[in-house]
Amino acid sequence: MGDMTLPWWEFVLRAWAVYFFLVVILRVLGRRQIGEFSPFDLIVLLLLSDAVQNSLIGGDESLAGGLIVVTTLLLTEYGIGWLTFKFKPVSSIIEGEPKRLIENGVINEKLRKDEHLSDNDLKEALRAKGVANPKEVLLAMIETNGHITVIKKDEKFKDSPPKFYRTKKPRRAASPPQAEKS
Repeated sequence: MGDMTLPWWEFVLRAWAVYFFLVVILRVLGRRQIGEFSPFDLIVLLLLSDAVQNSLIGGDESLAGGLIVVTTLLLTEYGIGWLTFKFKPVSSIIEGEPKRLIENGVINEKLRKDEHLSDNDLKEALRAKGVANPKEVLLAMIETNGHITVIKKDEKFKDSPPKFYRTKKPRRAASPPQAEKS
């Protein structure tokens, strides 16, 4: 039960290798796979977890080895969460940025295709938000978790999206204070 067949540090290295490999693969696959699981996606996830089990423990079935792997994964997840909270560049790399899918009723077809979002999936997401036609949408974003958020055109926002969704403009250097004329 307590006799490990591998040194403790190898469990840590294996856990990190598998963790970062899966993070990279899931980022490459796109947001939809994370945010919208179909039954087939769930099957793949279960098979994936079974496939990486041996690479995590390396044939060791000891309690100590399992606890080292679990602790490493949880601490790594906590550390990545802290880094993404504290440092925006890390957050952008790990979690990505929200992307504009529809703006003022116009669908960004390139983004839709890049994210592997079918017409039916988009229509379903819009219907879930009470929108029958993309022309009714002021702004629709694919969020970092894969979900689609929709802001309908209405009197509240008129023709401009809410401030927190506006495109960032470069900051101008502050002008020097001018002397008062007397």
